[in-house]
Amino acid sequence: MAGTHSGVGKTSITIGLVSALRKRGLRVQTFKVGPDYLDPTYLARASGRPCYNLDGWMTNEQYVKGLFGAKASQVDISVVEGAMGLFDGIDPTSIRGSTAEIAAWLGAPIILVVDSHGLARSLAPIVHGFASFDHQVKVAAVVANHCGSERHGLLLGKVLEDAGLPPMVGAMPRGALPVLPSRHLGLVSADMHLLDDHVLDAFAEVTTNHSFMDEVERIARQAPSFSWRQDTLQKTQDVKKNIRLGIADDAAFHFYYPDNLEAFSVAGCELVPFSPLRDKSLPSGLHAVYLGGGYPEEYVEELSENKTMISSIKRFAEMGLPIYAECGGLMYLSQGIEFKDNRTFPLLGLLPIWTRMLPRLKALSYVEITLKQESLFGTAGKRIRGHEFHYSELSDDPIGMDGWTSVYRLSGPLRVGYQDEGFQMGKILASYVHAHYASHPDAVAHFVKSCQRTKCHGK
Repeated sequence: MAGTHSGVGKTSITIGLVSALRKRGLRVQTFKVGPDYLDPTYLARASGRPCYNLDGWMTNEQYVKGLFGAKASQVDISVVEGAMGLFDGIDPTSIRGSTAEIAAWLGAPIILVVDSHGLARSLAPIVHGFASFDHQVKVAAVVANHCGSERHGLLLGKVLEDAGLPPMVGAMPRGALPVLPSRHLGLVSADMHLLDDHVLDAFAEVTTNHSFMDEVERIARQAPSFSWRQDTLQKTQDVKKNIRLGIADDAAFHFYYPDNLEAFSVAGCELVPFSPLRDKSLPSGLHAVYLGGGYPEEYVEELSENKTMISSIKRFAEMGLPIYAECGGLMYLSQGIEFKDNRTFPLLGLLPIWTRMLPRLKALSYVEITLKQESLFGTAGKRIRGHEFHYSELSDDPIGMDGWTSVYRLSGPLRVGYQDEGFQMGKILASYVHAHYASHPDAVAHFVKSCQRTKCHGK
């Protein structure tokens, strides 16, 4: 499911399609192109299964095919939601890092979502351009979103048929689909409250009434098979779990790639969820803690008031046990969060500086980590890719304060020069980078070995 541009309605159309397919009795596996944590929560709710990210820049073709093949083999049909416009990526002269790249790797037919508001015959050159622009991808059909009326949708279908272009398989009336809520990061993470069964039923009903679902299934069945190495992703069963890894998991912290967590499990970690918001202390017997990204700024008052959890994590750090904090986790690890109206809320205070919220986006980019020295995820020279996306910044540079050092050198396809980041002190590592570790199993193995060493030393 690709779009002509961002904001065309891909997510709503995809949720409707997935919901309608499930109503037809199909097991559906969803995927999302790019480094997105929010859209996948909606696709996971709609499908009833975890949604996996397919990212050509952070990972590689072999990894993407392996992940897709492993998950798609368990269901009846797979639906991939694209990012931005079909051909938008990190390179203006190629499909590198784009939805088109993923479609080409998988040989997946594309249903192109077009904003039809104000369009009639002009739809034809738009679709013709997308369908003929690059021979590596196949636009198989079109969904016209925001149609003015049923008659408008029929007219648009006739336009495509007369021009010999991919057929119309859906014409969504303007305002027919439920509205999805959003905040500064984009969509609000989906949960049972925001996307309950009644809302999903409404998505399915509208999509079924305004789409040719038989044609959608026929297009999916025509997708060519592709070869993938099953050993690119190990199985989690029968793996001895000798490291208890605490995973912060609640409304404030839940930005994790499912395959990252599965990679830790494969490497020997028992994943133990806990809530910095609700729980009074860390679960017993943990050997390491992973504080992922999320919305700590939205729940900062509750996080700040949970003093027993703060004390529990501080004691854990004092024992010399590994703590890994990324983005929202880094904010939680800091002295606290400052807001532009001068409100401040103290938090863990392990990182000796504050984080402050900004009125605009601070960072949105792919990054490559090069380790400058040994850290939780490898030795000097190891490279791992990820991305940054945040509306906050550090109030100061922690390097040199209280034993904190920088172990990352960050670069990226759209960056000029390098940045020292990856703040480490003892076994604590904090960074704004959301790294993709599943595509680097040696990095995950190094993390587990670091945990085993501290475990063996009795800490």
